[in-house]
Amino acid sequence: MKKSTFALMAGLLAATAHAHVVLDNKSAPAGSYYRGALRVSHGCEGSPVKQLVVTIPDGVQGAKPMPKSGWKIDIERKALATPYTSHGRTVTEDVSEIRWTAKTPDDYLPDSYFDEFSIAAKLPDAAGKLYWKVSQICEQGRIDWNEIPGADASVKLQTPAAVLEVQGGMMGHEQHKH
Repeated sequence: MKKSTFALMAGLLAATAHAHVVLDNKSAPAGSYYRGALRVSHGCEGSPVKQLVVTIPDGVQGAKPMPKSGWKIDIERKALATPYTSHGRTVTEDVSEIRWTAKTPDDYLPDSYFDEFSIAAKLPDAAGKLYWKVSQICEQGRIDWNEIPGADASVKLQTPAAVLEVQGGMMGHEQHKH
């Protein structure tokens, strides 16, 4: 029994060492209001995480981060090539990047723990995959989870971006839940 428990623990530790930043909700309807959390499962080779930077995919509207105790939030916006209307007003710029930064070293995310960083936003009306590029900045080092699959699906990505599968849309007033 002890050998099998040890083997299971070793397997879990090996899997954790190669874990990626992923979304907890991996799919959602097109045109819906989405709430997802980016899961960070480790630091940078033992070093704690002190900042997480998320690039908002094109077509995602009105992204809002959830505050975290001990972490400061900075939001970067960019001008839109094509404005859109939301709640009766024209939106000409939107959130392009969200940064959570630990306020003090005591607030860093230790390598031995995991945490989630939540975002709410409206998804595009078209189905397809959205890639969320994430930079995980640690006290020593960083990991940029930014690789997107190419035409050759057999190529294994070392630092893949988090992916959300946007599925066929919803109908009627259900789209407005947020």
